[in-house]
Amino acid sequence: MEKGSMIGLGLCLAGVFISATMHGINIAFLFMEFGSIIIVLFGHLGATIASYPWEATQNLGKYVGKAMKGKETHSASETIAKIVVLTNRARAEGLLALEEEAKGIEEPFFRKGIELAVDGTDPDALKKTLNAEIGAMKERHKVGQGWFTSAGVFAPTFGIIGAVFGLMATMAQLSHPEKVGQGIAGAFVATFWGVFLANGVWLPWANKLKQLSLAEVAHKQLIVEGIMAIQAGVSPRVVEELLKSHVPPSERDKAVPPAATQSGGGQAAAAA
Repeated sequence: MEKGSMIGLGLCLAGVFISATMHGINIAFLFMEFGSIIIVLFGHLGATIASYPWEATQNLGKYVGKAMKGKETHSASETIAKIVVLTNRARAEGLLALEEEAKGIEEPFFRKGIELAVDGTDPDALKKTLNAEIGAMKERHKVGQGWFTSAGVFAPTFGIIGAVFGLMATMAQLSHPEKVGQGIAGAFVATFWGVFLANGVWLPWANKLKQLSLAEVAHKQLIVEGIMAIQAGVSPRVVEELLKSHVPPSERDKAVPPAATQSGGGQAAAAA
């Protein structure tokens, strides 16, 4: 589990249930009101599923996995270093020399961009192609974000419906005053679960997916800028400084090993 998800969810659970205990609430009672749990759980999940094509719901496990585990973090520093190395070789030996280098690039998007550049793709067409792929990725990511957001919107609503049902049942028991208190307490269990699921689970996960998507988009945009610079024959030093703008100032000094630029610069000079 990703550290932020683990700490955040742990604090959320601790805060809610410790507070409930301090208020004298029996935690087991929250899990024993099956009528309240059923209407909230089935109701908000059903409404969310109905809001999206079935294919989106089939990917729910992937969305939850990404939210809890986080995606593989891309190192901007490593990517910049790789781009500088490719720039050095392209200036020294030409773009065709990157054909073999491309085969060793693990990231599909990066590899595809280099292969298109090596194939002599028009710069404008290359940039449009790569940006179109980024745009399509953003749209795919929005589905998972939207699914979680919708679940977060529907959950409290069904919690209110559950509370209404509970109060209706309680009103029918007014002839038995000893049952009224427990009935009212049970009615609000549905509200609790609806609000808790929305604000403790679904909406935080939606925000997590959004942040992960923004990070991936930023990484791919860095790659696009690097590939365009390689194709244009820009100086490795200029490429390095250009791409460092994507890295926090505190990390820029270690973004590219000095040897990567210096050795490449020597090769380029020798080739000239």
